[in-house]
Amino acid sequence: MNRQAQAAVLFLTGGALLRAGFTDLYLRYVKAGLRPLLLAAGVVLIAAAVATVWYEVRRPDAAEPHGDGHVHREPRVSWLLVLPLAALVLVAPPALGSYTAMRTGTALQPSWGYPDLPSGGRDTVRLGLADYGGRAAYDHGHSLGDRRITVTGFIALDGGGEPYLVRMVLSCCAADAQPVKIGLTGRIPPVLQPDSWVEVTGTYTARRTKDPVNGGVIPYLDAHRVRPVPAPHDPYESWGG
Repeated sequence: MNRQAQAAVLFLTGGALLRAGFTDLYLRYVKAGLRPLLLAAGVVLIAAAVATVWYEVRRPDAAEPHGDGHVHREPRVSWLLVLPLAALVLVAPPALGSYTAMRTGTALQPSWGYPDLPSGGRDTVRLGLADYGGRAAYDHGHSLGDRRITVTGFIALDGGGEPYLVRMVLSCCAADAQPVKIGLTGRIPPVLQPDSWVEVTGTYTARRTKDPVNGGVIPYLDAHRVRPVPAPHDPYESWGG
């Protein structure tokens, strides 16, 4: 790969990063908080491409033989740099779903504390699925009381057909995504399709079970209403919101 080709790869990679960063496409790869770093990386790569071209223009003897009479070429292995570019431009991976979730143990972990829910009497409170799961499993529902909770996630079914509400949670990027699972009880529709997104409104129940994959705690939500919803633009949750 000569310098011109290197500059082209750098420019295209930087452009692809900017395109992903200015659309929701980047949410398939990294969590929302990393968007500024992704955009900065795109700008740096494009600047490096421009600098490479400028350096080559100012070095007209680059293709002339060296003192030993041979033209030194860059190793062909450098063409492997094109592979991540092709993957970024041509392949938009789908968000991880029920297949991965049911083959991975729940990642639910205790938190340092659980802040009070917003005031509002018996008004419904919308929580992230990991937030509800932590309060239900490790705070034993004390911070939930009898408030009606609304959570959103996708459906996953175990081998016996029991439904779970799942959200994949990121620490950094999709490569480290882990599922948080909530069992559903109460008024559940007779037929639920895996990977379909639903909004569930219900109340805390002390019922819980163990994840058969890693033995982790899976709390339940006593569902009062389950309704289908479109997949959110960001299918993942992040630890700590």
